Amino acid sequence: MSPPSSTPPSNTPTLKHSHTQTLVKQHIASIALVVSDYDEAIRFYTEKLNFQLVEDSLLSDTKRWVVVAPPGSTECRLLLAKATNAEQQTRVGNQTGGRVFLFLYTDDFWRDYNAMLGKGIHFVREPAEEPYGIVAVFEDLYGNLWDLIEPMAAS
Repeated sequence: MSPPSSTPPSNTPTLKHSHTQTLVKQHIASIALVVSDYDEAIRFYTEKLNFQLVEDSLLSDTKRWVVVAPPGSTECRLLLAKATNAEQQTRVGNQTGGRVFLFLYTDDFWRDYNAMLGKGIHFVREPAEEPYGIVAVFEDLYGNLWDLIEPMAAS
């Protein structure tokens, strides 16, 4: 029996250095979402969207490190970043120029859609079946657009 190959599978990303290869394992840990007020944003995400407050740490008299995440999320989370000047305040609610900004995947679209409606979430596009799954677009408390998606089951 021959020893296992030290060459990674062809679909595994690698970094190439002069004489070595290193396997790459990366993920996006957080996405900064500019907000007007920490506490109102925490209330919205934890009470209306059922997110978990992962961390709320005081960094200075005016700055906090506030992280929220959907239930069951293990990688990407939202860092709620308070706008601290007039230019940043103009980005609150419109970080992507009116395009859908964030994509919330769910294992049960209708459960979450109905729960969100019951909590007063405003949907700007009604549910639709698309080739990739069931989707509807909603606004967060500042007007950022989100897709709520239940992906199509793999065939």
